[in-house]
Amino acid sequence: MFRRRPRIATQALLAQVSVLLLVLGAGFLITAALVREQSEHQYAERALAVARTTAENPVIVDRIASGDDPGGAVARLAERVRRGTGMAFVVVTDARGIRRSHPDPARIGQPVSTDPTALGGAESVSVQRGTLGTSARAKVPLRDAAGRVVGEVSTGVRVRTADAAAAPLVRVAAGFAAAALLVGTVAAALLTRRLKRQTLGLEPADLADLLREQQAVLGGVGDGVLAIDRRDRITVCNAEAARLLGGEPPRGTPVSRAGLPAVLERALVDRRELRQSLLVCGDHLLVVTAQAVRRGEQDLGHVLTLRDRTQLDELERELSALRALSDALRAQAHEYTNRLHTLSGLLATGTREEAQTYLRELAEAPLATEGRDGARIADPYLRGLLAAKTATASERGIALRLLADSHLPRPLTDPLDVVGVVGNLLDNAIRAAAEGARRPAWVEISVLAEGDALHVAVTDSGDGVPPDAVDQLFTRGFTTRARADGDTAARAASTGRGHGIGLPLARQLVVKHGGALWLERAGGADHGAVFLARAPGVVEPPGTTRDATLAGAEA
Repeated sequence: MFRRRPRIATQALLAQVSVLLLVLGAGFLITAALVREQSEHQYAERALAVARTTAENPVIVDRIASGDDPGGAVARLAERVRRGTGMAFVVVTDARGIRRSHPDPARIGQPVSTDPTALGGAESVSVQRGTLGTSARAKVPLRDAAGRVVGEVSTGVRVRTADAAAAPLVRVAAGFAAAALLVGTVAAALLTRRLKRQTLGLEPADLADLLREQQAVLGGVGDGVLAIDRRDRITVCNAEAARLLGGEPPRGTPVSRAGLPAVLERALVDRRELRQSLLVCGDHLLVVTAQAVRRGEQDLGHVLTLRDRTQLDELERELSALRALSDALRAQAHEYTNRLHTLSGLLATGTREEAQTYLRELAEAPLATEGRDGARIADPYLRGLLAAKTATASERGIALRLLADSHLPRPLTDPLDVVGVVGNLLDNAIRAAAEGARRPAWVEISVLAEGDALHVAVTDSGDGVPPDAVDQLFTRGFTTRARADGDTAARAASTGRGHGIGLPLARQLVVKHGGALWLERAGGADHGAVFLARAPGVVEPPGTTRDATLAGAEA
């Protein structure tokens, strides 16, 4: 029948208590043995002192040396010494080992029960068993005035007397051992409780399974995982998270000293709950999910999952640029169709002079950035974007104008980033113009190349940026649209879905090239917000092969 093994906490408690019992028990036994041995030794030394004193009694020496002891004086003196010193016995023998004194008068005149070693002239101390039981005894030779051994004095103390004297010390040692066992058991129980709390009640097998699952998840998923404990110390940072963050902070590092991007640090420290929020961190556009880790009511920390959307964003911007070209072609095709229908109608009705006048007007007023204006914007991506945004703005009743000082004679080296920046600025400007009170609504853009650097200025006819929003304009999640919708910037930041990411992303794209994007004016009497951007290294330098090819094609 299967028997369930005790839990690890119970096993730890039993093991610690067993060790305590073993150590304290062995210590107590050793202490008790040492105390008993020391007590026996002390009583043996006491017996030796009594024997020496008795052996120096002149009366006893004379009576034993002469062999004549009228009236039993030796026995009386020996008994007096025994009672006065508390000895179990004081036995005096002659040179033949015959007792001349004994606590039991019936044994006087009989040979001693133990070997009379003192008759050889040497003192001895030992534990022996005699007629009075086991005792610690001392034997001292009895010498006459000439120094000859004429007998011996044997004294002794019963072992149980020595044991009784040692009993209080043994009881103290036992009490100390019991107290130590009790304290150790309580400490072991507390330690076991803490172990159980730290392991969340999981068994070793469960912990091993969790470790295997963690390694499989952290190594197998493509997302970055960054976790902290309840003390804001980093506990997990997998390889993908280290790549996205530009380095792996050592485990146990406080979040404040880990060198994390400020937006991620705030999300961890503030225990924010995020769901698929877009955050700009360094050169990466990340989709971040943040959630608390709990077991019951216990707070175990916070976990961030980071998904790199940089490449996807580049593909989206490329698709947006292609869509812009497509929209421009659609708008131009529609406009050209209308013009051809008008021209066909004029010719069909025989009004040739009106038809010729209409043709001259078409030649002088080209579409959007094509024709005469198109020659000022050499990059097809940017030209297509402007054409598409012009059509989009026109549908909303907004005039999008390319200022006369615009000049881009060479293609862009990184058109996707530039299109992303200009597209975001134009989208914000068109929205601001549409929501503004000024009519007619308009948006103006200036694009100017200076060497390999590109300068962009976008102005709208909107109401401008509110003064209290200027400092937060480039903060991720902040959007003035939330105010118009009766919401708050904090709510927009918490959702992270479609609002408050355009300007921070545009600035990040410009900063990536070593440039800058800023709000030049929050508003004015005759215009709304003015945004300026400078991106070095995004325009092909003069004299490149591509530039020469395009110049030849235009010629």
